[in-house]
Amino acid sequence: MYYLGIDVGSTTSKAVVINEKKEIMAKEILIAGIGTDGAERVYQKILEQIPAEQIAKITATGYGRKLFAKADTEISELSCHAKGVFHTFPETRTIIDIGGQDAKVLLLNDKGRMVNFVMNDKCAAGTGRFLDVMANILHLQIGDLQEEYFKSTMPITISNTCTVFAESEVISQLANGKDKADVIAGICISVANRVASLAKRVGIKEKVCMSGGVARNQGVRDAMAKKLEMDILFSPDAQYMGALGAAIYSLEEME
Repeated sequence: MYYLGIDVGSTTSKAVVINEKKEIMAKEILIAGIGTDGAERVYQKILEQIPAEQIAKITATGYGRKLFAKADTEISELSCHAKGVFHTFPETRTIIDIGGQDAKVLLLNDKGRMVNFVMNDKCAAGTGRFLDVMANILHLQIGDLQEEYFKSTMPITISNTCTVFAESEVISQLANGKDKADVIAGICISVANRVASLAKRVGIKEKVCMSGGVARNQGVRDAMAKKLEMDILFSPDAQYMGALGAAIYSLEEME
């Protein structure tokens, strides 16, 4: 039998199927989150690979978890991210999860249980939304930011933490002839600084792992590692950690 976790986030819907050995057998992601049919669509994509009758249990997580009626149970995204990351990197003690609309920092004990957390969900600064806005200003795809980051020789300083004011600041820097790569490096460093300050409020413990969509940005990861002065663990499946954790809860509850 198989076990499904669905993570309905603010901007994306993710699904992960595992077997009884907790191995990932299928995964899907759609840019369609809460308030859309993203959860149902990502579920249907999974069924193209895994027959519904072979899925023993479905657990939903994320902001939209209460809206996915096919779920057998629901669990908070904090618990699911802790479960997914700890399964992937058992040495993790601090999780930095940067999503589309919020940033979360979780502390884990040596059993993988969450012992403390802090969240920024009141402001877009330090989130994927901040990077989306900045990429639009620069007429770049979000994935292009990391390439430009490593071309920088003199990153600018973005002093505003508010997305709206930071947008004006970036436009002003570009108008003054600042190099695009230096501006982009400043943007990535700004995100890292914002979230690192959040992390220090709960007390950072090694090892640190980044999860969520922004974790895929190597520029932000590099800036975060430099700010925290420690290595950052990263999985190519960073965006799936919540869904993976939900799938593992499905399995463990059946057991």
